[in-house]
Amino acid sequence: MEFTDHQIERYSRHMLLPQVGGKGQKKILSARVFCIGAGGLGSPSTLYLAAAGVGTIGIVDADVVDLSNLQRQILHSTKTLGRPKVESAAETLTAINPDVDVRVYRDRIASENVMEIIRDYDIILDGSDNFPTRFLVNDACFFAKKTLISGSIHRFEGQLTTLKPHAIPPAQDGKGASGYPCYRCLYPEPPPPGLVPSCQEAGVLGVLAGTIGVLQATEALKEILAIGETLAGRLLVYDALEMSFHNVKVRKDPRCPLCGPNPTITKLLDYEISCTLQAPGQAHA
Repeated sequence: MEFTDHQIERYSRHMLLPQVGGKGQKKILSARVFCIGAGGLGSPSTLYLAAAGVGTIGIVDADVVDLSNLQRQILHSTKTLGRPKVESAAETLTAINPDVDVRVYRDRIASENVMEIIRDYDIILDGSDNFPTRFLVNDACFFAKKTLISGSIHRFEGQLTTLKPHAIPPAQDGKGASGYPCYRCLYPEPPPPGLVPSCQEAGVLGVLAGTIGVLQATEALKEILAIGETLAGRLLVYDALEMSFHNVKVRKDPRCPLCGPNPTITKLLDYEISCTLQAPGQAHA
């Protein structure tokens, strides 16, 4: 593909970077990224991916814009109250960059549709607000061999990791490696419904969603460009009150029921849907 004069001007700051250049920008323009949720995490991540020129952005969300969303969900505005979030999101993203193909799905991710929906995308961003969806998306990405960038927020803390158990860490290449960990290596099973505070009860600092969502977009661009050091095998933990970041090494669990050598999960599972959180680190989008 050849760049238009308009594209050269729009993406000039990317093209000045030796790690990106024209070749890297073409990769971005050809990339296909799918976001679970048009809420607190999906808002900043898709805004920056659209601005970067990601060619195709898919978004799934079944909800409508509510006044309580506007404290953190910057894709939406007072003018879009009551409208489907995916419609509001598409308008905002297209206004930022009309070259981006925004594809919306006004639906809830379920075992019946997730494989079909994510099939045509390269990278999946999870900004969901409940455990059943998080485990379902992790399992679907594992079976489909898709890279999953999982962000979560809770009150004043955020977490981020990249999950690609189908890939081999460079240090282990050719040495009988077993791959990177999946989400179930961190959390084998969802907690029982009602065990932890609901989304409405726990609260969240609105700007925290911006921090973690932008980091999700950063990780997605790094994966598209194959630059920098992946977060796969690491969990980034951010404490907004202390203004601190630290990395926790995450190892592949040899007993993981999904990606371990003797899996007991061989198909998608449905869990009871409940808007729950785990403290710390689970999504409140």
